[in-house]
Amino acid sequence: MGLAFVDLCYKRGYKGRGMKNYLITGGAGFIGSHLVDRLLATGVERITVIDDFNDFYDPSIKRDNIHEHLKDPRYTLSEVDIRDRAALEQTFKANNFDCVVHLAARAGVRPSLSEPQLYTETNINGTLNLLELARSSNIKQFVFGSSSSVYGINAKVPFSEDDPIRQPISPYAATKGAGELLCHAYSHLYGLRCVCLRFFTVYGPRQRPDLAIHKFAKLITQRKPIPVFGDGSTRRDYTYVDDIIDGVMAAIDYDQTNYEVINLGESRTVELNELISLLEKELDTHAIIDRQPPQPGDVPQTYADISKARALLGYQPKTQIEEGLRRFVEWFRMSSL
Repeated sequence: MGLAFVDLCYKRGYKGRGMKNYLITGGAGFIGSHLVDRLLATGVERITVIDDFNDFYDPSIKRDNIHEHLKDPRYTLSEVDIRDRAALEQTFKANNFDCVVHLAARAGVRPSLSEPQLYTETNINGTLNLLELARSSNIKQFVFGSSSSVYGINAKVPFSEDDPIRQPISPYAATKGAGELLCHAYSHLYGLRCVCLRFFTVYGPRQRPDLAIHKFAKLITQRKPIPVFGDGSTRRDYTYVDDIIDGVMAAIDYDQTNYEVINLGESRTVELNELISLLEKELDTHAIIDRQPPQPGDVPQTYADISKARALLGYQPKTQIEEGLRRFVEWFRMSSL
């Protein structure tokens, strides 16, 4: 990072709209830590990260993600659970945030089936806490990290933001849809500009260990069976993390309307069987397949229509799955040393 990277951000259209002070929830996680990398490279004055370092996966992974960030005097870490309204309020009172990027959530479709109460409390009540504090603090911009899971089993492809989302098939998907609706209510009632970004299967360096690409890579290199649910014909719109961050940065800059829902994907679907083959090629190791029944809550495919993102955000994903997996495996091997 450095001046060249800052120049690149401006060439991609990022202006920051005069914003200097950012709150990033979930900023020690996979997507959040990459966003902090990018923001620090643009010369922002201050970033506050909220993360509770819960035990959904090994908290030391998140500590590693932010190791370099902690050295930057512009960076502040606040170890707070977004369900804790009083603690959040103290963080807001101590700062004058220009923008909130809300990425903190209990993530994952399958775990939400066993802990729906936790997902509801965190993803809905936590989001409401942040919207209330953003409203009372006169925040200019609120960017919400939503999910392609809100589309449920959508027969129409590619998935468009105008498609109905009234039939989620997991508690996680339902909570993300609820978050979008809360954002709309606060935008309508209080003029809080809200941009809801539906992320499509994000991958890349620092990816969570429970997600398929990272999980499969680890098991393949250990010569252990990888669990494949169903016949491997499910399809996902895998989106490289750098492309996602381009979209988030543009959403931070967006000021044309007070409420938008925007897909951020690659706009290409990859079958699970093909993904495994590509991973085998990059790892130069054959995968041992452990066939499992299809999982409740899993959708057969995701496929993003990104025409709105192109039009409103200038979004243009650049990293195809073959190149993205090569970069992921390079990071994976280095992190495993």
